[in-house]
Amino acid sequence: MKFPNIHTLKEIANLIDCEFVGDGNFQVLGMNEIHVVEPGDIVFVDHPKYYDKALNSAATIILINKNVECPDGKALLISDDPFRDFNKLTRHFRPFQGTTVSISLSAEIGENTFIQPNCFIGNNVKIGKNCIIHANVSIYDNTIIGDNVIIHAGTILGADAFYYKKRESGFDQLISGGRVVIENNVGIGALCTIDKGVTGDTTIGEGTKIDNQVHVGHDTVIGKKCLIAAQTGIAGCVIIEDEVTLWGQVGTTSGITIGTKAVVLGQTGVSKSIQGGKTYFGTPVEESREKLKQLAHLKQIPDILNKLK
Repeated sequence: MKFPNIHTLKEIANLIDCEFVGDGNFQVLGMNEIHVVEPGDIVFVDHPKYYDKALNSAATIILINKNVECPDGKALLISDDPFRDFNKLTRHFRPFQGTTVSISLSAEIGENTFIQPNCFIGNNVKIGKNCIIHANVSIYDNTIIGDNVIIHAGTILGADAFYYKKRESGFDQLISGGRVVIENNVGIGALCTIDKGVTGDTTIGEGTKIDNQVHVGHDTVIGKKCLIAAQTGIAGCVIIEDEVTLWGQVGTTSGITIGTKAVVLGQTGVSKSIQGGKTYFGTPVEESREKLKQLAHLKQIPDILNKLK
């Protein structure tokens, strides 16, 4: 998430009432999670296990809970609770904006696009030309939708990320300030849920087709011309490259990559990154030919045992 204007390190420190290490005029351009940070971004870290990863990331401002040696060309924001203060910044730069109308006055809707009854179109939403948004679709704030997109009834674009920190008092949610971006010629079935990014974008690439009752987690990037069948669940921060096929009830863990033109057969649990151009099956996931051989061998076990009696 980039800020509307350039801010200084001192200004950001004042916003969250914390100390800083570095030049008070050090430029701050935005804030992001570690997998999408760029120079000028703030990243937060609150566990020593991840200090080095944050300090050596592309981010140039590190919101951290310990005064550590600051790498050259970077600055620190010293906080007793970086998670809390990251949320403060999200609330400040991307506050929740309530509305009492079904289609926000700030929404932009392209020529020849049809919005069916009982839809909600949030603040700053942009919808392209020749789209069909069927009944009871909810499109949350800041969502971007390209041309020739069809979204079927009951789908929700822009729900919060499922991202929590466990505390003694319960679970503290990391506030989502990102977006959903749907590119041209995408089809989305009924009753799908696509979560917005925490600070970045959840993206569905051009020409991809998504079946009914599919969930796409926060900050996931789905490539072009993919096919995703019903009841598939894709976790957050997944990269699905172009022309991938995921058949029904596939589930993935977070932070993995599924390579170009991979095919994942139904009810597979994708627990690790997999290469493109191959077909996969099973939990844990393996190439389908190998997994099917294993299952065939398992069926032979009773006969083998009977012969040994």
